[in-house]
Amino acid sequence: MAFEPHRLLALPPRVILHTYTRRDTMLYALGIGAAQDPDCLADLRYVYEEDLQALPTMAVVLAYPGFWQREPEYGIDWMKLLQAEQSVEINEPLPVEGTVRGELNIDSIIDKGADKGALLYSTRRIFDQASGRLLASVRQVSLLRGDGGRGGSEGVPPRPHAVPDGEPAMRCSMTTRPEQALIYRLSGDYNPLHADPSVAREAGLLRPILHGLCSFGIAGRGLVRLLCGDQPARLRRIDCRFTAPVLPGDTLQVSVWIEHPGRAAYQVRAIERDALVMNNGYAEFEVAEIGENPSAAIPE
Repeated sequence: MAFEPHRLLALPPRVILHTYTRRDTMLYALGIGAAQDPDCLADLRYVYEEDLQALPTMAVVLAYPGFWQREPEYGIDWMKLLQAEQSVEINEPLPVEGTVRGELNIDSIIDKGADKGALLYSTRRIFDQASGRLLASVRQVSLLRGDGGRGGSEGVPPRPHAVPDGEPAMRCSMTTRPEQALIYRLSGDYNPLHADPSVAREAGLLRPILHGLCSFGIAGRGLVRLLCGDQPARLRRIDCRFTAPVLPGDTLQVSVWIEHPGRAAYQVRAIERDALVMNNGYAEFEVAEIGENPSAAIPE
């Protein structure tokens, strides 16, 4: 089926029911690199059943519709798709197990031209199935490199969040493993671009890259550590723009600028390659109690 923006914009919400367990919560945390350091007791709460807590970025895999852009009914040239931006807004701490309902909407499709592709904006709202409460909203921008020049929504893309000049207020480094993408994909994102070398080469890459949402989760762990004193419930929102692929095995440095109480900008860089992989980052968080220094244990 051909790519027809106006037909996609008229589609009803795609509803997904998802029952997950404490094991799934632990697997997600392992997929984004938690507990690689056996001496980091703060990470143990994400992978061990005693006092188990869900990382806020786990919202990206709850009621996940799979690699839906690959399905023929959407007509998307999925081999030329790149994830451009990601946002998660948390309304309340995520349960470590339960049943949730996701409602996926295609919000807008902005045509950049036949040679530049199109931007597809989508939102998945995640509700607790039992109570009906909204847990989180997951927003994504996909660059459809092969689907430009076919029209779409009115308007222009919103400006990305600016990162301040000058040195960051704090930073930390997060390691990834060579097999990180193979672990992360077990949480539901089975795009072969992240596992199959032949598919990666066909897409113009030297080898499989890390999922954008895996990098996003790793950045989220860094923000929970730096801004929230390793208390995941205090992170309320995280946005980013993906600027370069992350390779499994990269060390990611998260740099943070405090802009206002409870608001910060951030960037993420792959240290070994000196590559800026995430930019225009924005985070909202609950401010620490007086006297608490959330970054005191993270010198760098």
